[in-house]
Amino acid sequence: MAQTILVVEDEPTLQETLKYNLDKAGYQTVVIGNGIDALQLARENPPDLILMDIMLPGMDGVEVTRILRHEQSTPIIMLTAKDGEIDRVLGLEIGADDYLTKPFSMRELLARVKAQLRRVKLVENDLKGKQAQPGERLEFGDLVVDTNRRDVFLNDQLLQLKPKEYELLHYLAQHQGKALSRDLILEEVWGWDYVGGSRSVDVHIRWLREKIESDPAHPERIITLRGVGYRFEG
Repeated sequence: MAQTILVVEDEPTLQETLKYNLDKAGYQTVVIGNGIDALQLARENPPDLILMDIMLPGMDGVEVTRILRHEQSTPIIMLTAKDGEIDRVLGLEIGADDYLTKPFSMRELLARVKAQLRRVKLVENDLKGKQAQPGERLEFGDLVVDTNRRDVFLNDQLLQLKPKEYELLHYLAQHQGKALSRDLILEEVWGWDYVGGSRSVDVHIRWLREKIESDPAHPERIITLRGVGYRFEG
C-alpha cells in the first residue's frame, strides 16, 4: 500500500508541483490549503509524513506543528520562504523533523521525504526486535530506561518522551562516560542519510535535560563538552 503524504501548502502552483512529483514517486498525496483543515485531517487520518508550509491561512504551520507534535509522532518537514538560523531553530524547537527553505529542488525534497520515512521504518523494526527479546533495564540511580518497553522512569514516575528523545537518551545511556561528538550522535541516532544539521542534537538535548535533570541549567547527567559534544554521566 502506498505511503500517504499530507501536503499543507496554500500556493496553487506549488500544490500542483508537489502533488505531481510525489504521486510520480509512488506516494499517495493529499493536499490541504489551510492549517485548520490540515490539523483536523491529520488527527482523523494520520498520514505517514507531512510537508508543512509555515505561512498558512486560518492557522499557521508553526502552531499546527506544535499541536500535532504533542499528539503524534508523524514526521513533519517544514517548508518556508524564510531563510535564517532563527527560523530553522524555531522549526526544530516545535518538533519538526526537517526543514526546507524555498525555493528547493524536487530531487532534494524527495530525498528528504525518503530519508524520514526510512528512519521511521528502522525505528519500527528496532522496536519489534526489542519486544521479542527479554527485558533489559538500564539503571542510573533514580533514572531507569526500560529498553524492552521503551519506557523511561524518573523517581518511579513514567516520563512522556517523544520517540526521538527516547532514542537519544537510549544511545547516551548505552555509552555512559564516553565523549560523544554531535556528528556521531547525529549519525547514530538520526541516521547517516539525515540531511538536517547538528543543531537538532542540541535542541533534543535541551528537551531531555528539562525532563531528567533536577536543574536543567546546571545538568549533572548530560554534560556538555565544549567544542566536542556531550557525555552521559547517568
